[in-house]
Amino acid sequence: MRPQPVDRTMKNRNLLSEKLKESTGAVLPIVLIVCAVCMVFVPIESGLLLSFLLGSVMLIAGMAVFSVGADLSMSKIGGCIGAKMTKSKKVYLILLISFFIGAAITISEPDLQVLATNVPEIDKTVLILTVSVGVGLFLMICMIRILTRIQLRIILIASYALVFIGLIFVPSEMWAVAFDSGGVTTGPMTVPFIMALGVGVASIRSDEKAKSDSFGLVALCSVGPILAVMLLGLIYKPRAASSEAATAISLFENTKELGYQYIARIPEYLKEVALALLPIFAFFLVFQIVSLRLRKQPLVKILSGVVYTYVGLTLFLTGANVGFSPLGVILGGKIADSGAKYLLIPLAMLMGWFIIKAEPAVQILTKQVEELSAGAISGKAMGVSLSIAIAAANGLAMARVLTGVSILWFVIPGYVIALGLSFFVPATFTGIAFDSGGVASGPLTAAFMLPMAMGACKAIGGNIMTDAFGLVALVAMMPLITVQIMGVIYTVKSKRAPAELIVPNFGDDEVIELWEVA
Repeated sequence: MRPQPVDRTMKNRNLLSEKLKESTGAVLPIVLIVCAVCMVFVPIESGLLLSFLLGSVMLIAGMAVFSVGADLSMSKIGGCIGAKMTKSKKVYLILLISFFIGAAITISEPDLQVLATNVPEIDKTVLILTVSVGVGLFLMICMIRILTRIQLRIILIASYALVFIGLIFVPSEMWAVAFDSGGVTTGPMTVPFIMALGVGVASIRSDEKAKSDSFGLVALCSVGPILAVMLLGLIYKPRAASSEAATAISLFENTKELGYQYIARIPEYLKEVALALLPIFAFFLVFQIVSLRLRKQPLVKILSGVVYTYVGLTLFLTGANVGFSPLGVILGGKIADSGAKYLLIPLAMLMGWFIIKAEPAVQILTKQVEELSAGAISGKAMGVSLSIAIAAANGLAMARVLTGVSILWFVIPGYVIALGLSFFVPATFTGIAFDSGGVASGPLTAAFMLPMAMGACKAIGGNIMTDAFGLVALVAMMPLITVQIMGVIYTVKSKRAPAELIVPNFGDDEVIELWEVA
């Protein structure tokens, strides 16, 4: 009986090794590009660059350990709670638990933590709680949609119509932050829970369309934060503009001073992450005692996964906020101050190209579309189209910083096109497209690209709230259009050769695979 722990330990080591390769592949291209720019075009203090390199190591390690923890614990907790909850078939209980889980799990989403740290005029805790409540409320709406069999397209059109109407009453300073908030909520913490709940609730119904109706949960839960932050803009009095990312920048006289800066911040993030994970962990323990009653082995596995998650998220936030983001602010500012400020646009596009190509979830997405289209759309073609789209999104975001063009000139036409395409493509393509909107806006977008935009905006005297923010929103919007355009191509090809191109009958497991890379 003793070999089992050894086997489990080896399995965890292999999983950690795999995640390290993935996180290294995602971060390393950005590190190399930044180092090249700093050594050839933009002079940076050596202490700041060394801090960036140390932060990069912590970011890689943190992303890997966090991903392992999410696989071992968070997805399992979501599955267990979702399965147990739906057995009762009590609608009020499903809605109540859905709201609490949606809100609790969003608090610990790493991308949201980084975004909230960088927003200058809104208190970090206030923004995180607002976004979390928005996710919880819309997760309840998702459950109602599944139970009442309302089409996803109708809910999406109604939700975004409400968003665009609300823009009339909300201060313009909140527009970009609101859309960015919707882009950072769909990550490895929230999605496993959301998908597990959707599949569980759909199982209550016995009709043929039950499974297909569980598509779109992630998409709808991205709308909730947009509306919640817009509402916050109506009632919240902004504080004086000063971002933690900017104030954290300091020049180090020696390596001892640099090391002390990191060591001094780690206890702060240990406490912060503990508070973020506490609600969902406490809820799980109560659920375990009252209802789940898991056996020792799966319980120990989940608890070890929570430890991985805690350590990984602490490393990630420390590396991002102490080493990674500050250099982004400085680099963006120095390029904008130079005579070659328009270099920001091609540089951002180059980084966007590599960021999206290194995202493991994007690789899964391209394979899914290839299988879904029975080979009519190759994975390579899908990957290239996504890379072009995300590179364009980053370029447009930097163009906004330099020109001050409103975010509405991009998001309104973008979402109108995305919603319009839903009438011309198979429903499965629409479901995958809207559910994968958060795939492209990974940790590096919030941790480096956004701070770089903020630094550039500050250097040229722009408004950070209106001009720099919105980058995450543009990146998150692109897959909605790109995946559905591929769906249009498939539809055209299938009409020309209907016998050769038959859509396989995919279930919800395929969508779950998009996020559960392991």
